[in-house]
Order: sequence, then C-alpha cells, then structure tokens
Amino acid sequence: MPKVWKEHRQLLFALVSGGLIVMAWLFERSASSDFLTISLFSISYLIGGFYKAKEGLDEFIKQRKFSVEILMILAAIGAAWIGYWMEGAILIFIFALSGALETYTLNKSHREISALMKLQPEEATLLSNGIEQTVNVSTLKIGDIVRIKPGERISTDGVIDKGRTTIDESALTGESMPITKQRGDEVYTGTVNLSGMIDVSVTKLAEETLFQKIITLVQSAKHEKSPSQQTIEKFEGPYVKIVLLFVILMMFLPYFLLNWSWHESFYRAMVLLVVASPCALVASVMPATLSAISNGARQGILFKGGVHLEQLAHIKAIALDKTGTITNGTPVVTNVYVHPDFSENDMLLAVCAIENQSSHPLAKAVVTYCKQKGIEPIMPDLIETKSGWGIMGTVEGEAWKIGKPDFFQVEKREAFQEVAAGMSEAGQTLIFIGKDGLDEVIAVFAVEDTVRDVAIEAIRSMKNEGIATYMITGDHEKTAKKIAAEVQLDGYSANCLPEEKVIEIEKLKQEFHKVAMVGDGINDAPALVKANIGIAMGAGTDAAIETADIVLVKNNLSKITKAIQLSKRLNRIVMQNIIFSIAVILLLIVGNFMQHVSLPLGVIGHEGSTILVILNGLRLLKN
Repeated sequence: MPKVWKEHRQLLFALVSGGLIVMAWLFERSASSDFLTISLFSISYLIGGFYKAKEGLDEFIKQRKFSVEILMILAAIGAAWIGYWMEGAILIFIFALSGALETYTLNKSHREISALMKLQPEEATLLSNGIEQTVNVSTLKIGDIVRIKPGERISTDGVIDKGRTTIDESALTGESMPITKQRGDEVYTGTVNLSGMIDVSVTKLAEETLFQKIITLVQSAKHEKSPSQQTIEKFEGPYVKIVLLFVILMMFLPYFLLNWSWHESFYRAMVLLVVASPCALVASVMPATLSAISNGARQGILFKGGVHLEQLAHIKAIALDKTGTITNGTPVVTNVYVHPDFSENDMLLAVCAIENQSSHPLAKAVVTYCKQKGIEPIMPDLIETKSGWGIMGTVEGEAWKIGKPDFFQVEKREAFQEVAAGMSEAGQTLIFIGKDGLDEVIAVFAVEDTVRDVAIEAIRSMKNEGIATYMITGDHEKTAKKIAAEVQLDGYSANCLPEEKVIEIEKLKQEFHKVAMVGDGINDAPALVKANIGIAMGAGTDAAIETADIVLVKNNLSKITKAIQLSKRLNRIVMQNIIFSIAVILLLIVGNFMQHVSLPLGVIGHEGSTILVILNGLRLLKN
C-alpha cells in the first residue's frame, strides 16, 4: 500500500480536489453557508495545487526562474480574488490532473527499468570441483562455471560449456521465438533457460554484462533531453515573463482606453493568465520522448538520449561495417573440392585432427564442417605451425600440409587452378590441402563469411525509407564487391583501416549531410563517433557500444528500420502537439480579447489541450 500511495498520490490529490469541488458546488447550489463553500474551495486549492505549487515555487526560489506553475498559481489566486472560486478550483484540478498524467509517463518508464532489474538474478549456482554452491552473482569471476537448470533465468553472460537447451531471449531482444543453443554458443543474463540443463563459462563480470549495460543506457537516456525539449525549456522562462507583462497591461489598458469596467479588465487579465500559459507546449515533447524511449527499449533498441532518437529520422545515408554487421562474423566452409584419386573421408579425418589444434577462425570453420560430416577430431602425431602460411602435421603416419595457396608451389596446385580461380573471383578465401609425401594439392576448401539472414530484407527496408546504404569494410575488394551485390547496397569501400573508415564517413556526410554508421568492433569506434548517429550491435565490443548513440541489443539489422520509423513517429507526434498547443493558445487569446471566452471555458480549453497532447504522446508506448 505505501508503494502504491507513493506512485499515485499526485493523482489521488487531484481526485480529492475534484471531489471537494463537487461538494462545494452542491453546497453553493443549496444556498448553504458561503463560509463552508469557500472553505471547501480553499481546501481544494491547497490539496489539488500542492505538487504543482511546490514545484513552481522551488524552481522560482532556487533558480529564479518563472514557470507555467507560477502562472497557474497566480491565475487561481486571481480568480478567487474576484469571486470566481469555482473556476479557480477547476483550473487547479485540471492542472493537477495533467501533472499526474506526466508523472504517470515518467513512472511508467521507471517501472520498465525496475522490471528489467528484477529479471537480473541475484544468485547463481557455481560449480566447484563438481559441487554445486549458491553464490551472489557479484562474486563470479571470468572463467567460473555456472550451472543453469531448466526454468531458471541465466545469471551471467557466458558461453555454454556443456549441454544443449532452448532459451527465451525476449527480455533482451523483444523476439518471442525461443532459440536453440548448444556448446560454444553465447548466453546472456536475464534470459530464460526453457529446457535442458547447461553449464556456462562466465565471460563477463556482473557489472559488465549486456543486461546491466541495457539498464544503465535506459536510465541515462531518461535524463538526456531532445533538442525540441531543450528549445521549449529555454523558451518557457522568457515567455512566462512576457505573459505576466501582458496580464498587467490587460488589467489597466482596456479600463483606460476601451472603457471596460475595472471588474471586466481584471477578469480578462485572469483569463489571459490562464489561456496564454504554455502548459500544453511544455508537455508536447517530454512525455512523447519518454514513451518512445521505453518502446524502443522493449524492442531491443536502446537510445542513449532523446537527441539521438529525434535526429535519427533525418538520416539520409547509412554506412555499415561488413563483418559482424552485414555478415555473421564467423567464417564457414561453403565448398570443398577433392581430387577424384583420393578419399574425401580420409582427407577430412586428417584435416580435422590437425586444424583442431589451431585457434585460427578459418581452422575453426574447417573443424565445424568436418564435425557436420560426422568426423570427430583425433589427436595428431605431430604438429608444426608455419606462421602466416599454414600448418603441417602427421596423422596416423601420414604427413599433411594445410594453408593458403602460396604455401604450395604453383605446379603442385595446377589441378585446382581453374577451380581456385573461380572461388577466389567469387570472394571466397581458399584453404589448400596437400599430402606432404606426394607434395601436391589434393583438396581445396572455400571459406567465406556468410550474410546474415535478415541483412537483405533489412537493407531493402532502409531503402524503402529513402535511405542510401553503403558498406565500409577492411576486407579485400572481391569479397566486398560480392557482399555488396548480394545485399544490394548502393555502394561500398574496401580495404579500409579504422582511420580510412572515418574519411569515408566524412565523404558520405559531404554528399548526404546526415549519416549513420553501424558497426560492432573496436575498429568501427572512430567512424561511429564521426557519424551523425552511431549505431552499435549489442553483441559487439565494449568500445563500439560505449561510443555509439544507439545500441541494438542483438545483431539484428531489421531493428534499424524500426528505430527510424519510431523516430519519425516521435517527430510527427511532437510536431502535432506543438502546432495544436500553439493554435489553442492563439485561439483562446483572441477569443478572450473579444470577450467571448469565459474563465471556465479558458480553463477547459487550456488544460484540456494539455491533457490531449500528453495522451497523444503516450501513443508511442504502443508498437
């Protein structure tokens, strides 16, 4: 009950204020004591206006800044001064109600962060010498083995060391379909182990996990204001002073120049004080921005602040890194050619045994391919690494050579020259296999980094949004050309070092003015900073995540289009709110000067518009 009271007390105060207004109105209608009626209205003023009055006075005393809260306090007091207790009380009530709505928006954002934090387990089951021990996750060290049982939330970022299971990652990615994972696959804090028991090797400390980064990013985003919000807040103080000046003029000039009665002049001044207040304008941006940030976080899109969310809609070109962004970042064997005079099975057995002793990504790709073919690695008799060239080894008494084409003499690879040329032209990396005793090539592996399943559709979606797409990669020309053609990019730059990626971003900015960069590696960090908007993959390096403005929780390029669409929705709703709020203010001011707007109508028009723009902003909570 205390927690509910704390979260909703502003709304409760507003509702109590409304109830007191109804009671006072009934007493007034029944011709009961004027003292009792005015007392009820006074209590309504105090209860309904408590929070807003406190907020406005604190701001005035501490910052010497006039705010809309000051205008509302003065308008309500002025209405009571000339005997319009009911109108002043209604003003306070609706103003308090709109404030409660703004607080609701902020609290909802905080609740989503709290909900995220609740998903992070505080304890883990540590395996030590085969014995299970319950420990606090903060005590886990890199390399520790943690056991996750079916139905439990995963307590650490790590790699599956043993077991196979299905994992629900919706808390991180927003994707509802569970993912099957096995030995060697990454798992993340806060996700749910649905089926099998797994042992996980810890790869990150508790404060460095992806889940903790999400919480930190969302929390920081709540406090960073968008350009629109900053402009309105700068405008608010001077505007309030101008309104106060015109209210004073309204009190006296019509009385002396237009022959209005003193009562009418003062009354119109109080109406002006109400209708000219920029409450709706001030509320046009922040509730909408908070709603959009919360929506993005729920979908696995983390904005580091409203400024980046607002600017994303203006992007005209997106530059993407290749490895780990457009492609999976893990090379795979796509083709194998074996000389017809030799046994493929014997070759795979030897190659698997030798390559299993190497940590090179290409070697891992070959071993994975062999395992898919039913070959399990055995221990070779002898291993010798030729740095920069390849590896040699002896398996069951036979010597083998594995490496790049130049590791073999030209005449020894003639039989595969045509095949190798075709694969190389297609942008594939070649691994030659030779039997050392024969000193000739007997097989060729073609290895390449494959395009992500979602990349082609994601690029197409970006183009549908009117955005040009370019790839900036450190890979060689042939591979870059092949990938660019496969995903139908508008252009590419190959053989780029980190500093050259920055130059390419600068060229794109000169052509398109507003450019985003998408990357996941340390080498992408300078380009991410140089771009107008930097977008990092959540599974990327810490350097990329820290320098980027937007983080995609998982390497899902389709989320970029969703982020752009969310940004456009935000800008559209903010513009609707601003135009609507200004139009209402102008209409009410003109109507008041023409003596067509009463104080009750001014209150309803002004505060009603404030509530409407807040509700319009809350629409962004929905996908």
